Amino acid sequence: MSAASLYPVRPEVAATTLTDEATYKAMYQQSVVNPDGFWREQAQRLDWIKPFSVVKQTSFDDHRVDIKWFADGTLNVAYNCLDRHLAERGDTIAIIWEGDDPSEHREITYRELHAEVCKFANALRGQDVHRGDVVTIYMPMIPEAVVAMLACARIGAIHSVVFGGFSPEALAGRIIDCSSKVVITADEGLRGGKKTALKANVDRALTNPETSSV
Repeated sequence: MSAASLYPVRPEVAATTLTDEATYKAMYQQSVVNPDGFWREQAQRLDWIKPFSVVKQTSFDDHRVDIKWFADGTLNVAYNCLDRHLAERGDTIAIIWEGDDPSEHREITYRELHAEVCKFANALRGQDVHRGDVVTIYMPMIPEAVVAMLACARIGAIHSVVFGGFSPEALAGRIIDCSSKVVITADEGLRGGKKTALKANVDRALTNPETSSV
């Protein structure tokens, strides 16, 4: 079918939006006409430890493709996602989670999420994870997966998310490719009523002798 349908935004929804259609189009036009200026302006919405001076450095040479954004600046993603919101939004809901079972529901505030991320970051430190180390996350779609990602960002570790439906062999390949130091998982995942033995899959993946970095 080639027919197209247009569904206008309801007025009551449009009234509470953060960006209306006119603003979006103006921002898009600016991003096309002056991309450096646009992204420089957008980056000011973040808190920087060390401000950047150069927006991007790109090379599309056939033998050397290289793309860097804000290369001389420094920030902490976890701080931007959590810490800076605590004073005014600490008790605001940061995550709404719905489980595989419709009766399972969780709401987590910024303050609660911040506390969990700090604890998890300390646990990673306890496993000798440091800035630049790679951590593989092989977990179900639960709030703890977000906690794990933000904990990695907090201490400067690199997280590599592997889909929980992948086989032990596929998981092993991804661990090997990035030389993961730690694998974070759960006993099992639940999707569409079907259980996946995540921890058992990790155990099998780690029988591959090339996963010795873990």
